[in-house]
Amino acid sequence: MTLAAFVSVALVHLVAAMSPGPSFVVCVRLAVTDGFGSAAALALGFGLGAVLWASAAMAGLTLLFELVPALFLAIKIIGAAFLLYIAAMMWRHATAPLPAAGSDRPKTPLAAMRLGFATFASNPKTAVFFGAVFAGLLPQDASLLDRGAVLLIVFANETLWYLLVARVFSHPRARSVYGRIKATLDRVFGTLIALFGVKIALS
Repeated sequence: MTLAAFVSVALVHLVAAMSPGPSFVVCVRLAVTDGFGSAAALALGFGLGAVLWASAAMAGLTLLFELVPALFLAIKIIGAAFLLYIAAMMWRHATAPLPAAGSDRPKTPLAAMRLGFATFASNPKTAVFFGAVFAGLLPQDASLLDRGAVLLIVFANETLWYLLVARVFSHPRARSVYGRIKATLDRVFGTLIALFGVKIALS
């Protein structure tokens, strides 16, 4: 696999990773409410979720989706239901105050990482995206080393981007602004997550 192909995969995926979606909304909210540590663990979960779908695409899952449409539909519905659950929890706790700065956070790093992985895994269309990218840029005879390098690029892109998002939105100023309009923002975020869930289910 050529260097140009590696760079192409990296750039295409980085642009996709930076596009707003449910992962971005969840990361912003967690960074503000729980701080950088939890949001960093969440970013790691996103990276692992990206590797999951990229590996599945390499293994031919997108072809399986084409052969068994009911499987793709079932995974979409499960994923959409998970996002709707997150949205409902945001609305339910919208009026709850932020924990005091420096207090114990409600999420452990492991719980935040699980949330990140589950949020990313809730969208099977990611596997379709990777399937399309790999079909055009990843040679069919690519070695295991090449494939491993591509997965490493995918993990790094996803994780590093959301680490940056986590750092920006965990800043005390962002927390202060969020605290003043928390109820409204949580309801807006919850609505966005719900819309993403509906979009995944219907698309």
